[in-house]
Amino acid sequence: MSYLIAPEHYKPLLDLKQTELGIKQIKEFFQLNLSSELRLRRVTAPLFVLKGMGINDDLNGTERPVSFPIKDMGDARAEVVHSLAKWKRLTLADYHIEPGYGVYTDMNAIRADEELGNLHSLYVDQWDWERVITTTDRTIDFLKEIVTRIYAAMIRTEYMVYEMYPQIKPCLPEKLHFIHAEELRQLYPDLTPKEREHAITKKHGAVFIVGIGCPLGDGKKHDGRAPDYDDYTTPGLNGLPGLNGDLLVWDAPLQRSIELSSMGIRVDKKALVHQLKASGEERRLELYFHKRLMNDTLPLSIGGGIGQSRLCMFYLRKAHIGEIQASIWPQDMREECLKHGIHLI
Repeated sequence: MSYLIAPEHYKPLLDLKQTELGIKQIKEFFQLNLSSELRLRRVTAPLFVLKGMGINDDLNGTERPVSFPIKDMGDARAEVVHSLAKWKRLTLADYHIEPGYGVYTDMNAIRADEELGNLHSLYVDQWDWERVITTTDRTIDFLKEIVTRIYAAMIRTEYMVYEMYPQIKPCLPEKLHFIHAEELRQLYPDLTPKEREHAITKKHGAVFIVGIGCPLGDGKKHDGRAPDYDDYTTPGLNGLPGLNGDLLVWDAPLQRSIELSSMGIRVDKKALVHQLKASGEERRLELYFHKRLMNDTLPLSIGGGIGQSRLCMFYLRKAHIGEIQASIWPQDMREECLKHGIHLI
């Protein structure tokens, strides 16, 4: 089911040529800053992986991966990646990356079960990154340090866009606000998780919500998270569970919060077993990725993904992700967008 927000009196600040140039400059500038901030080297990533190895990202556990048979391998099935959350950790091991360094890549995915709208497309493009850490780094303070560095790269990129296009005024606050999902629930007990995100982000401009995937005080999760990559149960911010989170900013054209990045300290053996057991997924321990982790052949790591099209959409003040990337949209959405001056590529 598609969903469209059509802002009243919307008028793009850039024409098509300016938009394409802006996209190019943002992507080139931001990834260089991200690489230098976190000491990441670029690697080449797969578009698909073999099914049944536990490498593909399970997202919320309900999304169906696009799959196909491989003729030259006895019709073994491949799956188009949802993201590279687990693949990156295998890559850190294969490249023998030392603590304090990591990798990043251009991740392209197809998510056929997305609810299409201003922020969600069938096509997903993001920078996936992963960095080797030590046991002493598995703390909320270290997570906050990494998140702050990424946010600093976002601030610099925003200023670069302003230098290119002075009509696009910077709006990101100097400091990022951190809050745990449970604290957020207590702050807005009568709102849904999504409404809480809008409320806190409108107030602060940019927010990092900690503890995505852990049950909150009311027994519900703020949002879903696969149990085998982010550690969302180890105590973190103010003693509450979770060493992961989402970075959100307030989007002026849509008058709502948008998530630009999701990241976290990854599970160690203890957290993996605990989270798989709690979610009834202990059978995954027999899969290739999980055996590697339990056999101590994968490094401890922190990692995440940063949406490329969403980042460009935010910086260029666009109302729809389809103004940034080429994808497939329902015909009624295309017609409605046209009426409101939203030009889908």
